[in-house]
Amino acid sequence: MTDGAAVIELQRVTKTYRTGDVEVHALRGVDLVVRRGELVAIMGASGSGKSTLMNIVGCLDVPTAGRFLLDGIDVRALDDASLATVRNRRIGFVFQSFNLIPRTSALANVELPLAYGGVARRERRQRALAALDAVGLGDRVEHLPTELSGGQQQRVAVARALVTSPAIVLADEPTGNLDSVSTAEIMQLFVQLNREGRTIVLITHEPDVAAYATRVVRMRDGLVVADDVRPVPVGAGS
Repeated sequence: MTDGAAVIELQRVTKTYRTGDVEVHALRGVDLVVRRGELVAIMGASGSGKSTLMNIVGCLDVPTAGRFLLDGIDVRALDDASLATVRNRRIGFVFQSFNLIPRTSALANVELPLAYGGVARRERRQRALAALDAVGLGDRVEHLPTELSGGQQQRVAVARALVTSPAIVLADEPTGNLDSVSTAEIMQLFVQLNREGRTIVLITHEPDVAAYATRVVRMRDGLVVADDVRPVPVGAGS
């Protein structure tokens, strides 16, 4: 449930890339507000600008023009160290390819953001164990990624995103490599996390995944072309 406060705000954001003499306009003046507690799906064909938008929201890239406000703070005012802190502590990332370290246990994979943040070993372990338990993998903590199913690997990735207690979770095609059963399980997990108060923004090209969202934003040619609230998303009553 949203409390009305804007946590993500894009104001006339443009992004232009230059390749030689060619300019690519990835975003063409996007206005978008995401409020605390929303579960938003961003949809669009390849080249629509949705991945560029996600990179800007995740503080992985900066606009060419326009403003991006995170919790009311203009991201342009932050230096590299401050941006790194934001990415590590305030935003959790989940990727299509899981991005797990192959020869490292589920527990060690989840501990990684805390290690980067300088958290002491004992606290890292406690928090990582709690995160794995929260995604239903409390009995798989010492398993390697190769010993887990695709759905379980993505649960480890979600636990890693949650271990820093971020207010915002960004998920880029989080079910793209999963079968339908695992997709439903992961999306129910996102729904539960959203009910617990986390703001979730996910990129997807799959309508059945977007159906779990409380709001669907559609992009085409670098612009938002539709923005629809879904009063009764999939899983709302489960």
